[in-house]
Amino acid sequence: MNRRVPTNRHRGRVLTVLAATAMLALTGCKGGDLVSYDLPSKSARYTFETRTDDVKTVWEYTSAEVTKNDTSRQSPCLGELTDGDTTPCRPEPLIFLRYDFGLDLANTAASGRKHEVTVVAYYQERLTTPPKVTSLKAEATFDGGRTWRSAATKAGATNTYTVTIDNPRREQAANGVGLRISAADSQGDTVRQTIPTAYALR
Repeated sequence: MNRRVPTNRHRGRVLTVLAATAMLALTGCKGGDLVSYDLPSKSARYTFETRTDDVKTVWEYTSAEVTKNDTSRQSPCLGELTDGDTTPCRPEPLIFLRYDFGLDLANTAASGRKHEVTVVAYYQERLTTPPKVTSLKAEATFDGGRTWRSAATKAGATNTYTVTIDNPRREQAANGVGLRISAADSQGDTVRQTIPTAYALR
């Protein structure tokens, strides 16, 4: 995510996003197609939403003025790569989520037992001074999203949380277990990611 100071050639700030970010967050991949959008020049609060393979992710964040580059030479601004624009830019402070579902080789978890999922919140590597994630809330659904139940969360290492889900009997979650994660950081940025089917029960 890049945000750039307006110039005569480029009046709006640029928001560069990773296409299919929800899937990238799930798999931990670091690649993706780059897409850019012009943002108004005035600093403001923004909402950005993606949906990939039924996984919905909604970010809310504040985009502030850029006075100097916050990118490394190994990861230059998009403008430098496309048209030689060297005005300052930086990644937007979006919170991404990575999961370790702790499943067996068939991608299932035991029914009728507590099951732990590890959730890691992170930012783009190009953001040199990322905020700190201050809270993470988890909810689970066993009926395809009609109802959601709170799941216990426990903070561990930096930006890492353990979510404990009380798995029901298999017949009570015939279509699997869904997960909804909401996180916030020290700058007030938030993310909510909904995974309709995170795993099946055995």
